Amino acid sequence: MRKILIIISSFYILTANAQNYLISFAGSGASTTVSTVKVENLTKGTILTINGSDILRLTSATGINSIEDNQSSELKIYPNPMTYYSTIEVYPPVEGDAIITVLDFTGKQIAQIQSYVDISPQGFRLSGIKRGIYLVNIKGNNYKFSGKLLCNGESNGTAKIEKVLNNRQADYEKASKTDSKGALATVDMAYTTGDRLKLTATSGNYSTVRIDIPASNKTINFMLMACTDGDNNIYPVIEIGTQVWMAENLKTTKYNDNSSIPLVIGNTAWSALSTPGYCWYNNDSPANKDIFGAIYNGYAADAASNGGKNVCPTGWHVPTDIQWSTLTDFLINNGYGNQGSGASIAKSMAATSGWTTTTGYGLVGNIQTSNNASGFTARPGGFRSSSNGSYLNIFDIGYWWSATAFYTSSAYYRNLDYSCSEVFRYYSSKREGLSVRCIKD
Repeated sequence: MRKILIIISSFYILTANAQNYLISFAGSGASTTVSTVKVENLTKGTILTINGSDILRLTSATGINSIEDNQSSELKIYPNPMTYYSTIEVYPPVEGDAIITVLDFTGKQIAQIQSYVDISPQGFRLSGIKRGIYLVNIKGNNYKFSGKLLCNGESNGTAKIEKVLNNRQADYEKASKTDSKGALATVDMAYTTGDRLKLTATSGNYSTVRIDIPASNKTINFMLMACTDGDNNIYPVIEIGTQVWMAENLKTTKYNDNSSIPLVIGNTAWSALSTPGYCWYNNDSPANKDIFGAIYNGYAADAASNGGKNVCPTGWHVPTDIQWSTLTDFLINNGYGNQGSGASIAKSMAATSGWTTTTGYGLVGNIQTSNNASGFTARPGGFRSSSNGSYLNIFDIGYWWSATAFYTSSAYYRNLDYSCSEVFRYYSSKREGLSVRCIKD
């Protein structure tokens, strides 16, 4: 018995060191179904997209072989250690009936199933077992495979083995670890405790961003809501404090009443404008639309000065100067500055790539993978000058209008600079062309 306890303790120490976390997803608000989740490890710079019904397993390398590492090519058990369920995948050398048996460490049979198997990967789902160490035996016509399984769960249910994959489905799971028929599947992603994840959930016409640093098994809920502009572009949204923001720059060519915003290409025509207008940086829509969005002059961005027309999606508006301050104050007061304090919050708002590179502690352009702790994903889209219509500062600076006038012909804005650590507040002529971010009504 003492030897058994030592083995059990060793397995639990291994599991604690590995710090693998299982993350599931749920939706609320306009939709309760999450179709897909794009997972970006902002710390490591890795990206994957999984089904919203799948389980994300964050795996940590420890220098110790995991239980799964020691499995043969004929038998795979994952996730291992398991919490709620595990998939037993067997590759039989011959077709025919096989018996899958799960035993606890005393040798007591916990669950068993007999099933016909092909000469291809066959999948079985095990669920309902309690915390402990188990032996999985596969016995077929002239072959036998065995593997160990560790369970961290606290299930009080009935242990059960179900066949979940036929040969074609199993081939697909082996390649991608997703189940095309919608059954739960586990998808692995390398993770080190403290890594910051940006998760973007989509469901039909809804898309929501969450920022998280997982430290345990959990379900992440996405508040899904409509954010679709006059061109039917769909925007991800992000909750920051009590506010909900678009997580991308606006790129519409229409107001939300479906009327067109004038496109102004020529430099002279742009500098002469005292009415609404928009353009693309360097007049290059394909290169800049999806990354930086459109550039709008202050007359287009200000509904009060253009007859009430709103460039933002229905239910959204260009933020006021006070609403911008609410955002930056929240970040300053909630530890988004350098080393968790102070007003140097620009890195927490800036995207993790695309900025001009620089050196210097806390600057946006330095170590860009550490940017975007808030999920705002600010991009350096530059601006269009009111004096001669020229385009300036792309990759260096991002500028965003507010809806608050300074004088009749000028308005406040915010900007982030690759060579700075703070968010700046200025005012400028409405003839200038800047980016727009919208906030929920």
